[in-house]
Amino acid sequence: MSLEGLLAFPLTTFTADLELDLDAYADHLESHLAADVGALFVACGTGEFSALSPDELRAVLRRAREVVAGRVPIWVGAGGGPAQARSGVAMARAEGADGVLLLPPYLVSGPQSGLVDHVRFALRDNDIPAIVYHRTPGVFGPDAAVRLLGIPSVVGIKDGFGDVDLMTRIVTAIRAAGGEDFLFFNGLPTAEVSARAYRAIGVTRYSSAVHCFVPEIAGRFHRALRDGEDAVADRLLTDFYLPLVALRDETPGFAVSLVKAGARLRGQKVGGVRPPLGEPSASQLERLERIVAGGLDALAEVG
Repeated sequence: MSLEGLLAFPLTTFTADLELDLDAYADHLESHLAADVGALFVACGTGEFSALSPDELRAVLRRAREVVAGRVPIWVGAGGGPAQARSGVAMARAEGADGVLLLPPYLVSGPQSGLVDHVRFALRDNDIPAIVYHRTPGVFGPDAAVRLLGIPSVVGIKDGFGDVDLMTRIVTAIRAAGGEDFLFFNGLPTAEVSARAYRAIGVTRYSSAVHCFVPEIAGRFHRALRDGEDAVADRLLTDFYLPLVALRDETPGFAVSLVKAGARLRGQKVGGVRPPLGEPSASQLERLERIVAGGLDALAEVG
């Protein structure tokens, strides 16, 4: 299992009345592919997994496979309660996905042993590769994370919790337990901001929601990080990523809403967000437009 390069998390496109728009979805996927991605993770967090019905998830995955036609791997979100997660995993396998991102259990919390059992239950009788999303309410300690090595289809952990100390202990414990090929991902919102810190502890892969609306900035930052171009990374952080995060943090749910708004600003027909997410105000949209312009100006100067 190898997931290299920039990992993109496409938006799920809706019509004006918030129904699926699969033709617009095909165009959105093509925009990602044109910008050279390593893999597509469809119907995950940025793709509003929690807002989609099982039939919609299936439709999104089917259209993605039609459009991509084997050019890059396609992973799909699965999760919710244990039965729903298991059903989603089975659907992903039946529809030909390359893997699943297993999201945390829905609404309830349990002991560490329960979290491991949840993963085991969701993946039972299915051999499709799975990445476990490590975030509230599914936060694993090092011992529980090591136990994931005993579930053959689990190939990695994506961290959306944001505790670098904890993630350091998880990475170290899994490597010491023989998980040399186990994959680790930085899955924090606007992951580029924390990418250098995670890279220092051996977590080099990250998800880029920014790729949905300014893939040229996302790609240049990824290359700068890979090649040690600190001055380029600093410039893009200063002029684009940090102002974007400041705006994102003003309103709950803006990790998705702002991304969709940015895609609309750049001419993509992605529609709005389903509730309970909310849309940016007119003044926030104006600020977002200035942030995008500033980022593109910085990109032109750094080359």
